[in-house]
Amino acid sequence: MIIAIDTLSHSPIYEQLRDQVVLGIASKQLALGEALPSVRRLASDLGINLHTVNKSYSMLCDEGYIVVDRRKGALVSKTMKDGGELRSALSKKLLLAAAEAICHQISEKEFIEICSGNYNNALGNAKREG
Repeated sequence: MIIAIDTLSHSPIYEQLRDQVVLGIASKQLALGEALPSVRRLASDLGINLHTVNKSYSMLCDEGYIVVDRRKGALVSKTMKDGGELRSALSKKLLLAAAEAICHQISEKEFIEICSGNYNNALGNAKREG
């Protein structure tokens, strides 16, 4: 999987890295149990501070996307945590997204189509790969 960092983005680099790993898992570009590059190697490859990579890996570990083994390093988790907390966080994000859509006169139908399209895009990557 190729990770690209947009230095002109308003999103912090650690969030960009976290998001790309999650997208890689969803799209099957990263297999369950697959080893991720070491913090030092990824930081060097991307030309970013190793603390930035470490922060991303810590977030991914806390969220259950990866596990860290002292001997094997960071691995994509073979089992994802229960989605209860995730559902609550997604609900909050979608509430704000829905409010923004309403403010910009985007209909409920169009909003749902946008959500559905993005969900299918994440799955579609997996279909193309698999």
